[in-house]
Parts: sequence; C-alpha cells; structure tokens
Amino acid sequence: MITRRDLLAAGAALAALPARAQQAPSQSDLLRFDPLGQVTLIHITDIHGQLMPMLFREASTNLGVGEARGQPPHITGEAFLRAFGLPRGGALSHALTDVDYVDLARRFGPMGGADRIATIVKAIKAERPGRTILLDGGDTWQGAWTNLQTKGADMVAFQTALGVEAMVGHWEFTYGADRVKELAGELGFPFLGGNIQDTEWNEDVFPAEAVFERGGVKVAVIGQAFPYTPIANPRWMFPDWEFGIKEEKLAGRVEAARTAGAQLVVLLSHNGFDVDRKIAARVPGIDVILTGHTHDALPRPLQVGTTLLIATGANGKFVSRLDLDVKDGKVAGFRHALIPVFSNAIAPDAEMAALVHRVREPYAADLARVVGRTESLLWRRGNTAGTWDDLICDALLEQREAEVALSPGFRWGTTLLPGTDITAEDVWAQTAMTYPAAYRIPMKGEMLKAVLEDVADNLFNPDPYYQQGGDMVRSGGISFTLDVAAPSGQRVSALTLLRTGQPVEASRDYTVAGWASINQAVEGPPIWDVVFRHLAKGPVRAEPRRDVRLRNA
Repeated sequence: MITRRDLLAAGAALAALPARAQQAPSQSDLLRFDPLGQVTLIHITDIHGQLMPMLFREASTNLGVGEARGQPPHITGEAFLRAFGLPRGGALSHALTDVDYVDLARRFGPMGGADRIATIVKAIKAERPGRTILLDGGDTWQGAWTNLQTKGADMVAFQTALGVEAMVGHWEFTYGADRVKELAGELGFPFLGGNIQDTEWNEDVFPAEAVFERGGVKVAVIGQAFPYTPIANPRWMFPDWEFGIKEEKLAGRVEAARTAGAQLVVLLSHNGFDVDRKIAARVPGIDVILTGHTHDALPRPLQVGTTLLIATGANGKFVSRLDLDVKDGKVAGFRHALIPVFSNAIAPDAEMAALVHRVREPYAADLARVVGRTESLLWRRGNTAGTWDDLICDALLEQREAEVALSPGFRWGTTLLPGTDITAEDVWAQTAMTYPAAYRIPMKGEMLKAVLEDVADNLFNPDPYYQQGGDMVRSGGISFTLDVAAPSGQRVSALTLLRTGQPVEASRDYTVAGWASINQAVEGPPIWDVVFRHLAKGPVRAEPRRDVRLRNA
C-alpha cells in the first residue's frame, strides 16, 4: 500500500535543491538520490527534436475544466510554487514556472541538451546496474529543422545512443506511415502502439507491449499513442491506421499482462495528463502511468488510487527517475525525482556531444543564420496566447495580405530573451513540420466562429476523453471572449474584426491566412519563409496581447 510517507519521500531529492535556492545547483545536487527497490524507471518525453540546450518558458495559463479545474497540472506561476512548496527566485522556479522568467533565465541559464541528458541517464544506469528501464514518451522525432531534413533519422540516432528501450508516438506519424515503419525497424527497440490497429483487419500495427525483467521483477510496459492523431494531424498520411483511447482494449491488455506473470505494469502514454488521470481511475491494475503530450512537468507524482502518474515536461528540460519496491506483485514503496537538466551545471557526455555535432554539422550554417532580432520575450506555451504565435500571426496578416490570421496552438517551440538575435533555427523550432504551407482563403464569419468553437471544445470539454490536449488556436486581426465553462458551441462570443472594430458578420467573407492545414495539397509558401520575410523588416517587439478575454477561467 502506497502511503503518505511514500509520497513525502518521493519528493526528497527535489526538496534538497531549494536549500540553496538562489544558487545554481551542481551536478551532484541534481543526481543525489537514495535508491529504493528492484526497478528504476527513467522517463523522457516530448523532446521535439531539441538536441541542444535551450530556453523554454512554462505556461502562465494552464486551465483545467470539470473535475480537473484548479488541480495539478492546471496551476501555474506563484500558485504552482505554493502548491509544491518551492521558493520564488530559485532554480526550480525558473525550471517549472514563468515567474520572473527573464531574470531567472539569465541567472540559471538554458536547460536540456542531448549530451546533458546522456550524462544523467548514464549516471543512473551506473548506480543501478540491471535495474533500469529507459522509456521515451514520444514527440521525439519532430520539432527541429534537422528532424525535418533527415525525416527523423537524427533523433533515432540520439535514442539508440542513449539506450532507449521502448517508445510511443504522435508527431512521429506526420512523416507518413511508410517512414514511420522504416524508422521503427531501425530503432533496435520496440515502437509501441497498443491503440493503433489497421482499418482492414483490426490487427495491431505495432507491438502493444514490451516485457522486461529487472531486479528479479517482471515488468510489462504497454504503449499508448496519441488517440486523436488522425483528427489533430493529417489523416491522409496514415490512411490505413485507426487510433483511439480504446479503454476496454487497454484494460484487457493490463489483465493479460498480469495473468502472464507481470508484477509491475507500466503505461507508457501519449494520451495527455487529464486523459491518463481518468484512465488511472477507471482501468485497474496499472501501477505507473508515464504521461506525455500535454508537456506538463510535476515535481512529485500524482496518485490516483494505487496508480502513480509521472509528468516529465518537454523539450528535454527534465528527466524523471522513479525507483520502485515491488513485493507480492504490488508496489510497496517508491521514490521519485524530476531532475531538471540545467545545462550549465551538468557536464556534457562526450560521446553524445560528438553524435549531436555529427548530425547537425551538415545544416550548421543554415541553423546559425541570423534572420532578425527581438526586443521582447518570445515564448509559446499558454492556453490562449504566446508571443511567438503573435509574431507568426503578424507575419501572416502582413505577408499574405489577410484580414484574419490563424496559427495552430502547438506546445512545442523554444523561448528567446529580449535583446536577442533570431536565427533561422529559432524560427524553425516553432515551425518545422511536414505540412507547413501558409494558405490564404476566403472564409465566412460563421465558419470562422465554428473553427474557434471546435478548437475550444477540443481543449475545454469537461470530459477528458474528448480533449485533444493542445492549446487554443492563435489568432491575429480578431478579438473575442472565451467562456471555458460554457456548453459546446457557445464558448466564443463578441467576435470582432480589429481593423474596423466591428463585429464579425456571419454571412460576410473574410480573407484568412493560416498554416498547418490537415487537408491534402494545400497551396502556399512554407510558414518559415513568411516569418523570415516579416523579420527582415527590422527588430520586433511582441508584447502579450489581450485579444482573447477569458471568462470563468
């Protein structure tokens, strides 16, 4: 039985860091851990192609609806610090919140980097020989220019060198079915997808689970890809595969794993946190859910019944370590650390640094090319807005001569501090994807409202099983009120065209520019070229806007 004492012990490694909160932690601080039990799970997720150290500001707004309202991970800023007992101004405040972000980023520096992650993983494996399992929660092969140019091969090289032992996917599928199958065959470890079946025979496309023995414990790892991939991403890229949450199928797999002798059952998930919280309450027999997709980072596990939910964040900012003591087929105790990857504190692993240099070198000149400069903080993560997205929308409005701009609410993309040159790599970190065409189309006002309502329902539906786990579509040229607690189809009101100050008319055509359409054969220049042309005009200043007014948030 997992007790409150276990939960408190799980945060012991984390609690050691704030003792010298105003100082940067050392590598020994970050790796300090009191081992427990027979099995150590190491989790990374949502790296989005970021092989180099970078900055990534956490959300200032992360709204929960229904039963998740006001519950972790749907707390941010100072409320987050209070909830987890973390001091303002410390290293963990920088890593986990947006509070005082610019000052703390300059003090504590960048985070992540494949070579620093490798140092952490090697240290844990050396401490726990024969007891570790390294698992990747997906969204690994996409998010950077080198990913796009190599069609994911650079990230496969990283994963194999790191020693990943199983993974799941989401954005991986946007390279198309053939390429995914090709790369999965080169991994040397299982690409899991228990909820992916072919449309003709309803047979598994990928293995549903991988079984390991560690420390004398039989461990079953069941994989769950993003359930709404064919809705959120282009269906035509993988037309013969179907996805879904498939709760009954998952429950059957858990039961079968237990029957086959598994003493520890782990769900390696790309469902999103709220979906996994509901699964934990409804599907018996899962000991641990390593959750991904929604990019949440929690310094302690969240426990639902006897199931532990582990949230490891995004962009390589964190590595999760979970030690488990298993007795009589149950978790008798655990210890956990969310390890922040402070790049300035962790010595780079030489072998991984050499690999990263090798895969990036052919593109180094293009990546380093300066294309602009920002006088303000450019960030992306947030339910309704991000200044990077505002910049992209401004570029669409101007360069595509549009009245309205729409930009997808993606949660990947790095952060730039004020007074920083913008490189091509920085722009590609927001836009590198396989369907980047910047379209320009007429759209009636009623359709524009319907698009906003549809995205709002995907994000704020009170039933997690109907949420797709992204952020609200970004917009330019319009303002509106968003009532997150209203019924479906009634969340968006006071929709106004900013250039005239007049309400958007349902029957009128508006010129709309956007990108990342999931339709096939969309025409238009790649979005990064649109942004490059916009940045060429001179330094930009993108201050947070108030074009979306939140109600009942």
